[in-house]
Amino acid sequence: MTIPTAPEILQELILAKPRQTCEAPKDARGIYGLFDHLGEFRYIGSTSSISQTFYERIHRRHRAGSETHSHYFARMYNTGRMWVDRNDPDTASEMKIVRRMRQAFIAQHCRAVWVPLPDHAPIADLEAQVIAMAPAEMTAWNNRGMDAYDEPEGLVDALIERLSLSPYEREALYRQRDRFYGKNISVAASHSSRALRKRGLPPLPNGPFRFFALDVETANHDRGSICQIGVACVRHDDSIETWASLVDPQSPHWTFSDLHGITNEMVRGAPKIGAVIDTLNEILSGRAVYQHSGFDRSAVRAACDKLGRSEPSWDWLDSVGVARRAWPELKGNGGHGLASLKAHLGLRFEHHDAGEDARAAAEIVLLAERGILGATKDFDVLDDEDVGLSSPPSPMRNTSSLETVPPSPVNAPVASYPAVNSYETEQMIFVPVAADGSAFGPELARNGRYTVGPKGGEVKFDDFGEALKALRNMDVPRWRRPNAVGNWGIVSGLKWKCLQKM
Repeated sequence: MTIPTAPEILQELILAKPRQTCEAPKDARGIYGLFDHLGEFRYIGSTSSISQTFYERIHRRHRAGSETHSHYFARMYNTGRMWVDRNDPDTASEMKIVRRMRQAFIAQHCRAVWVPLPDHAPIADLEAQVIAMAPAEMTAWNNRGMDAYDEPEGLVDALIERLSLSPYEREALYRQRDRFYGKNISVAASHSSRALRKRGLPPLPNGPFRFFALDVETANHDRGSICQIGVACVRHDDSIETWASLVDPQSPHWTFSDLHGITNEMVRGAPKIGAVIDTLNEILSGRAVYQHSGFDRSAVRAACDKLGRSEPSWDWLDSVGVARRAWPELKGNGGHGLASLKAHLGLRFEHHDAGEDARAAAEIVLLAERGILGATKDFDVLDDEDVGLSSPPSPMRNTSSLETVPPSPVNAPVASYPAVNSYETEQMIFVPVAADGSAFGPELARNGRYTVGPKGGEVKFDDFGEALKALRNMDVPRWRRPNAVGNWGIVSGLKWKCLQKM
């Protein structure tokens, strides 16, 4: 094989089609170039030893190697949600999640080119000559000539969705981003926060709280093999903040990974259950803690038995019993498990994630407290400029987001309202009500179409049921309707109303 000159190698690098890193040859070595996520040629390098192939150097080292050495993909994308501090042992379990994410990003969005050379070629000398004659932009990464990129947020968001990361994995990415920007690394950090970081645990939410809900996931049929624990903390205004952590059950047997997605590899370096219970006891001791069935308490008890310690003194309650009293019609019709209640109440959560399941249990308790048969959201009263209200109410949290009243504000007969969810019938429908008492209804079609959404973001629907579904998915439902003098304007939902045929 003839050894090409440095100008020939540079020309071949420029003309080569960029390929994914995994396509780098496993049986050749020589000189190569790296491209960033924007498609720009940024680095020229070579295989450093006779035993190192293009694949080993590009795909294994530059993509998956150390962030602090000359492994340039790893270094240039050590940023935002893809950032780790390899010298911080307290975040070891989260580093694994973040590195997998970064490596997947590089594999999808970055590229490389290569020029194979014979083993007897003076590869190091040719590399130096090529770098010397290359345009500056092609060697911008060489000799650490550029800082790491700002996080390509849109691409990262899309990749997170494509990889179907669990809520815990997503939270780990955001915690690393916070650490990257210094939000959680402050001299003013409290002693308890520092202690939690030392244990590898996320900080506890700030109270006060009126009750909690807890859920666990286990590695196998041994109830003490807790591999994730989540707690939903409910404040006095009924807002919920969720805390969750992976747990190392120190078990080689993983039966339920296909169910919850947690593996033995993911929990290596995660805190042990004893440290987690000690931490949670700071806010749960003597407090009301809901579980959805008796499994979660029995799992905590089994874990404590293994440690030879007493079960913590938490005031356990059961949200299944709450649900049975609130929705007796589900008995023999799907039951009162989380999956059934999710469908019946329109809850949104990812089942078999401890943090998500804990939040769902808390939401079930809140819905039962309010006597709500289906709507899952409260709404703030907002002042829309074009609603025509002479004295709009002040913003406040509505404590009863649904009331059952006759359909007096609505002119159309209730039977003409199409059912939207499984708990609705032609005789019972839930619609949002504005501050002036008017409700969203079939009579609000203008030129045959319903307009919903905030000002500037309105969407039109031909079908009333589809428009009502869209309102249900909004944080604050907004729709267009005529006021008393016939001017059409946007109003915001104050509460939900259950309309029943009299």
